[in-house]
Amino acid sequence: MLQRSTPASAEHPRRRSAAERDAGVIEITEKSPPTLFHAGESFRLERLPVGSRVVNAPPPLKALADLDAAIDHALDAPLGTDPLDALLRSGMRLTIAFDDLSVPLPPMRSPDVRGRIIERVLERAYRAGVDDIHLIAALALHRRMTPAELRHVVGPAVFDSFGPDELYNHDAEDPDGNVSLGETEHGEPVTLNRRAAESDLLVYVHLVTAPLQGGPKSAAIGLGTYRSISAHHTSHTLRHSRSFMDPDHSELHHSSGRQGRVIEDAVETFHLEATINDDMYSEPLRFLAKPTQLWTPRDQVVFAGMKRGLDRMPIKARRTAFARMTAPFGVTSITGGAVREAHAVAMEHLADQQAVRVEGQSDVVTAGLPYIGPYNVNSILNPVLVMSLALGYFFNLYQGRPLVREGGVIIFTHPVERDFHPVHHPSYIDFYEEVLAETTDPAELERRFERDYAEDEWYRHLYRTSHAYHGVHPFYMWYWGAHALEHVGRVIFVGGDRDACRRLGFGRADTMRDGLEMAEDVVGRDPSITHFGCPPIFYCEVE
Repeated sequence: MLQRSTPASAEHPRRRSAAERDAGVIEITEKSPPTLFHAGESFRLERLPVGSRVVNAPPPLKALADLDAAIDHALDAPLGTDPLDALLRSGMRLTIAFDDLSVPLPPMRSPDVRGRIIERVLERAYRAGVDDIHLIAALALHRRMTPAELRHVVGPAVFDSFGPDELYNHDAEDPDGNVSLGETEHGEPVTLNRRAAESDLLVYVHLVTAPLQGGPKSAAIGLGTYRSISAHHTSHTLRHSRSFMDPDHSELHHSSGRQGRVIEDAVETFHLEATINDDMYSEPLRFLAKPTQLWTPRDQVVFAGMKRGLDRMPIKARRTAFARMTAPFGVTSITGGAVREAHAVAMEHLADQQAVRVEGQSDVVTAGLPYIGPYNVNSILNPVLVMSLALGYFFNLYQGRPLVREGGVIIFTHPVERDFHPVHHPSYIDFYEEVLAETTDPAELERRFERDYAEDEWYRHLYRTSHAYHGVHPFYMWYWGAHALEHVGRVIFVGGDRDACRRLGFGRADTMRDGLEMAEDVVGRDPSITHFGCPPIFYCEVE
């Protein structure tokens, strides 16, 4: 269909040039200051050897000047389909699905852009006489969101207008609440939330913060069940996804994309994808997003005082302080329309913010792991989630080739504390104590243990009635790192708990210098070293 021009009020930010995509790489010299490392709910400054390179996140893109105008344009001039108003009619069943709290990280300062989008969709629906409307948090096998968490995402006006019967969490284990839509051409089962499947229109509102997210896999996973999700969340599929941030080379995306096509053929879908910049720190901590080479004397003083305070705080107090953090992310694009057309444009805007070109791989890659990942919002980053964040997410933040060469070493800074949230992660505790005590091989633990955890009635009960992740979830988190486990020669955690690192199968060191000496046993003397300076989140285009 003919696309309308974008009004000035909805214009997207300027695209970054090729030179700007190269600007985030800095070489360490004798005069370089120490490099910032995250370490859970704290920070470290470490001196890297001369000649090391540091890859930094790009500076934040400018946010949209008029967000409401951009949303209206996405609804009124969508890609590959009719305007939303033309799809709405009195008497229809409308379902609006949206992401859960796994994105963005940290949570977006109110108002969340998804709530803003949902409000504009509802305005049009009411105007068209639609009164059968449900809003569903697309959880997949994640934990149920609390009322406060739902309220934060959809906004107080929408939350107060919809009761628990019309605004609720997807339940992947509800035998009556999900239906089968058949199979893909590859024999992968396709299931979907019943309300979404029986709707006249499904509007999916997605906040895309990484190339892993969005597109055809949104409904297939977010509104799926264990039966359909287990078709691609296998050790084999995830081991052959090179990488999750490179969908063209991701078996996960290929499989879930085939499921998505079946869903799109069965249910009329209007897809909305928003992208944000990487402005994740508020004042006075905004300097944390800058390379240490660019810190002012004031920044250095603020950092020293903040670190002293954090190091003196008990761990629970630190967790509470960090959990309260929200980010002043700016919205950089809103794209609406058919699933694939809208997603392709969103990926272009995401690349403008996140892609950094890097020449060549390194023998050793270092990185600091923060306190938060997709599965411990308002919770605890337990050792299994540390592994997933490190080897499933940080390792895979590349397109082309991994930042670390095959057989190389990755060194992370993180305390790797043996601590679990008993409500959110009950099956993780048993997985850590029982399964990892037997094996850390993804294929073996999948073959021997997955089905028992996935079908355990107690874990199923906690997932459905409490706020627990599905019983199978820790297995998927372990498979998430399967490619990295096969690729790297050794993984080392600086500052990690000795027993926890041993249980996970990783090395540990007291200092970064010790870790680099341990790495030389694997990669030889004078290795090439790259520090991956995330967060804020970005990915490397390794050439």
